[in-house]
Amino acid sequence: MAAERVHDDEVEIEEEEEQFITEDDILQEVTDDGDHPMDGDEDDDDEEGDTLGEMAAGSSSRGEDNAVQQFSKHGSSVFAVACHPTEPLAASGGEDDLGYIWDITDGEVIVKLTGHTDSVISTVWSADGEMIATGGMDGKIRIWRRVGKENYRTWEFLTELQGPDEVMFLRWHPKGNVLLAGSNDSTLWLWQLPSGNTMQVFAGHTGAVNCGEFTPDGKRIISADADGTLIFWDPRSPSPIFKLTADDARFNLDGVTSLAVNTSSTLAVVGGAAGGVRVISLSKGEVVNALGGHTEGESIEAVVFVDLTGSSTGPGVAVTGATDGKACIWDLTTMRLRATLEHEDAITTLLAHPAPKPYLLISGSADKTLRTWDARTGKLIRIHKGHLAPVLGASLGLGGSVIVSGGDDGICAVYTTEATEEDGTMVE
Repeated sequence: MAAERVHDDEVEIEEEEEQFITEDDILQEVTDDGDHPMDGDEDDDDEEGDTLGEMAAGSSSRGEDNAVQQFSKHGSSVFAVACHPTEPLAASGGEDDLGYIWDITDGEVIVKLTGHTDSVISTVWSADGEMIATGGMDGKIRIWRRVGKENYRTWEFLTELQGPDEVMFLRWHPKGNVLLAGSNDSTLWLWQLPSGNTMQVFAGHTGAVNCGEFTPDGKRIISADADGTLIFWDPRSPSPIFKLTADDARFNLDGVTSLAVNTSSTLAVVGGAAGGVRVISLSKGEVVNALGGHTEGESIEAVVFVDLTGSSTGPGVAVTGATDGKACIWDLTTMRLRATLEHEDAITTLLAHPAPKPYLLISGSADKTLRTWDARTGKLIRIHKGHLAPVLGASLGLGGSVIVSGGDDGICAVYTTEATEEDGTMVE
């Protein structure tokens, strides 16, 4: 059984007959701290809901609350939430120094993710959904993995990764069990799982590494910091491919707060603390345009690409969300603004719906709501209500049919993305 659960330590990722990384690239080993496996805190035999209809039928009437399920175990601010790639599970992390894996159909706790001594600010699933990582303000990164192959009800603690002073974000590689972390001490870390081997420590930033991503093709890493430096990396090398800094007048953003890479891994859109947005050519390593749709001095809190053409080539369409309450939809072929979407307070998160409805966009806001939009037209499809404080994060689950959000009110809420007759409009 153990052999079934443990992946081979050497991660192979197909990249045009090029291996992503090999054991020769590993710098040092991180050893297990001796923590014992953890099973679910609740009875695994409880029957879970089978359909979204059952979830909706079990929800209570709470005024303007149209959530189909709530999860309130944290009791204080929920900073992170992530839906499992295929199963009706979510992982949340909060100010209570805890993470939870829970069932989105009935709110049942599957596993309490313990071991942090400060707020859990990131929860992320591996691409295959077999592992979950939690990252905290205590600098710890803790990994759990699924036990057995029958279901997703039992998980065990795998290892604790150390290195960052304070975790700013976590990202799994899109094609393999490789984990990326940004730290407030200006370092960027890369590990291989399940071995826990350190693959690379990237130095080159001068401020807290606020954001970072693997490119969708898995071949590169892009990261940016609070001092306004953006770096493009080959994961196998500690030396940058290129670097942009605030010394370049075209790139000066008063600190980078968010970024995203298009599907073809050719362009990045970068948002700054003062409201600036820059489009970066990843092949040329230079700024190709500045986008000016947001209010000066208002931080760009989220960037996401939406697929409005069904093509994986071309510049794409990007959406930027800021503390001015606006989400701007940009056509990067023409570099023109397609539409502006508005909330009543700061936008904190943006999500792009997957196929078959990639034109749907979800925004979360400090105005306590989430909203589903048609990104082709800018039309509002549905308002998701129920939080009593700002929405701090959100994730799409079950193929995009549900949104799971986390709020400053200590609540996680589950909503359906489909419009209903009560909303006065229907998704095509």
